[in-house]
Amino acid sequence: MNTNNSIKPGDNAGLKRVLGRTDVLTLAFGTMVGWGWVMLSGLWIKEAGVLGSLLAFAIGAALCILVGLTYAELTAALPLAGGEMVYAYRALGQRFAWLVGWAISFAYIGVAAWEGIALATAIDYILPIPKVGYLWSVGGYPVFASWALVGMAGALVLLLLNHFGIRPAAIFQVMTTSALFLVGLIFVFGGISFGDPAYIAPTFTTGKGLVAVLLMVPSMFVGFDVIPQSAEEMNLPLRHISKTFIVAILLAACWYFLIILGISLSAPPEVRSAGIVPAADAMAYCFKSPIFGKIMIVGGICGIMTSWNGFIVGSTRIIFAMGRAKMLPPFFGNLHPRYKTPTGAILLVGVICTLTPLLGRNALVWFVNASAFGSVMAYLMVAAAFLILRKKEPDLARPFKIKYGVPIAVIVTVMSVGFLLLYTPMGKVSLAWPQEWALILIWLLLGVVFFIWSRIAYGVVSPMERELLIFGEEYSRREFTHE
Repeated sequence: MNTNNSIKPGDNAGLKRVLGRTDVLTLAFGTMVGWGWVMLSGLWIKEAGVLGSLLAFAIGAALCILVGLTYAELTAALPLAGGEMVYAYRALGQRFAWLVGWAISFAYIGVAAWEGIALATAIDYILPIPKVGYLWSVGGYPVFASWALVGMAGALVLLLLNHFGIRPAAIFQVMTTSALFLVGLIFVFGGISFGDPAYIAPTFTTGKGLVAVLLMVPSMFVGFDVIPQSAEEMNLPLRHISKTFIVAILLAACWYFLIILGISLSAPPEVRSAGIVPAADAMAYCFKSPIFGKIMIVGGICGIMTSWNGFIVGSTRIIFAMGRAKMLPPFFGNLHPRYKTPTGAILLVGVICTLTPLLGRNALVWFVNASAFGSVMAYLMVAAAFLILRKKEPDLARPFKIKYGVPIAVIVTVMSVGFLLLYTPMGKVSLAWPQEWALILIWLLLGVVFFIWSRIAYGVVSPMERELLIFGEEYSRREFTHE
C-alpha cells in the first residue's frame, strides 16, 4: 500500500504530546468565552431582557453539556485529531465525515475570522485609531486601511505563535485566560457592590427576542470542542480528557450568567445600549471612571486573543486531519519538519483571518451567526455517530462511558435539528440573506473545490488505506486492516 509518505496517527513524526490538564482547560474555556460577551451582552439584554438572556444561556448550556457528554465518550474511545470527522467516519462513512469536518472547520474559522475585527474595535476604544485610507463601506460601515491593519497585525502574530508549536500557544493561552478571568471578576463584583438592582430592566421582552439570543448562544459556547481536535497533543489519561469537557462548559456557563448579571446591575439600559462596547461603558459608569472602561477593554483584548488562539488550534487540526485522511489536497496533510505544526492548514486559516478585517465592524454579527450554524450541524452529526457506534461497536473500548447515553444522544439530536430549523427561512429568526448565507455558500463552494482537487491528486483511496490514515494501527477496525 502506498500512502505517499502521509503521516499516520501515532507516528513519531506526528503531533507532539505536550499539553497538560491546565493547558487543556484554559484552551477550552478561553476559546469559549472570548470577546463576544464584551460586545454583545448589552444586545442580549435588549433583545430578550435579563431573565430572557439568562434563560437563553441556560438552554444553550444544557444543550452543550449534553453534547459535551457525547464528545467526552467518543474522544476517550477515539482520541485522534479531527474529532467530529473521525467519529462521523467511523459511524457514517467518508461523505458524512467530510461534511461534518468541513462544517466544524467553518464554525471555528468563522469565529476566528471576526477576532481581527474585534481586536481593532477594542484597541480603537482605548486609543482611537486614526481613520486613514478609506477603502469602502460594508453594511453601512466605512472601512479604513489603518483600522483593518490592526486586525491583520493581530492575525499574523497569533499565526506565527502557532507556527512555532502547540506549547508556546498553550503557554500564551494560560496567561491571557488568567488576565481575562481577573478583569471579569472585577466587573461582576463591581456591579454587585456599586450597581443598582433598579437597572435590571427589561426583565423579559418577547419570545422572538429569546429566540434571537438563542441563535447567538451556540457560537458563545463553541470552543469546548477544540479538545478532541488537539487530543493527539495531550499528555493526559483518557478519562481526564473526557471530564475536562464538562468542567470547561460549566465554567463558561457560570461566566456568561455572571456577565449578564454584572452588566444588568452596573448601568441603566440607556447606557448599555448607547455605546459601541456595552460592557466597557457599563463598567466605566459603575465605577464612575473611564479608566475602568479601558480596563474592561484590556480584559476583552485578552479574551479576543484566547478565543482566537483556541480557534486557530481547532481549525488547523481538523483541516490537518482531513488532509492526512486524503479528504483535502496534500498540502493540508503536512507537518512542519521541526515544529510539528500543520503548515498548510495554518496558511489557509491565516489568509482568511488576515483578510476579514477588510469587511469592517458590522461583519462581526454575520460571522457569529453563520459559524453557529456550522457548530450545530457538527453537534447533530456527533450525536448521530454516538448512537450508531453504540449499536455497531458495543465492544469498542470506552475509557469514559456515560450513563443513559442513548437518551442523551437522542435529546441532542432533536435539539440540534430544532436549532438548525431556526436558522432557515422556516424559523422565526433565520440567518440574514445575503450576508450570512453567502458566508456558508462560499465556504461550501471552497470545500467542493478542495474535494475535487484531492480526488485528482490522490485518485482512488482504498478503505484500508483511509482507515489507517485516520485511525492508525491502534484504533483501526480489524475488518479493514486484515485479510
